[in-house]
Amino acid sequence: MLVLGDLKMAVTELYNIKKEKIGEIELNDSLFGETINSHILHDIVRMQLANRRAGTASTKTRSEVRGSNAKPWRQKGTGRARAGHRRSPLWRGGGTVFGPKPRSYAYKLPKKVRKLGLRMALSSRFEEGLLTVLDDFKIDEIKTRTFVDIMGVLGVTNGLIVTSAQNEQLERSSRNVPGFKVLSSNGLNVYDILLYEHIILVQSCISQLEERLLS
Repeated sequence: MLVLGDLKMAVTELYNIKKEKIGEIELNDSLFGETINSHILHDIVRMQLANRRAGTASTKTRSEVRGSNAKPWRQKGTGRARAGHRRSPLWRGGGTVFGPKPRSYAYKLPKKVRKLGLRMALSSRFEEGLLTVLDDFKIDEIKTRTFVDIMGVLGVTNGLIVTSAQNEQLERSSRNVPGFKVLSSNGLNVYDILLYEHIILVQSCISQLEERLLS
């Protein structure tokens, strides 16, 4: 690790898509050397999963169930229990008591906590040696076989590829390959970092991550 003034820098290898080492790159320790707190990561993942819930489950109450308002039989004298209408929750086909209604499960954690969680997630992958930096990731044509061959050369069977901008050729070449996902740096999130075993960063996105997570 290099120390430049008050700024600590971690050094890692820089590769091309043929897994040839073409140099080294310095990584900001504030971004890739954050102390990891599993509770914060857990809270952020719970928030992301809650925000993804559809919340569309819905049941009908007795006021919404189809049925007559007429009293089925007189109040007394039949030997049967009292009944006001056929939509009672006690009856088959009646309304549901306290059933679910459409709702939103979304909630937010403070912005500083979300940024901290992203730095922790990146740091955990770097610490585990599961983070690779590529100089570029260009595919000349949309072809799944090309993508699979590149991943074979890199030795990655499950990974998240982070680019600086949307890369349609790369995304379409990888979308039918199980265990892989391509994201731009703007869409990077804690859940996906922890979900995939390996993280592949394109060099140009690192400055974007620094601007997003250290400002």
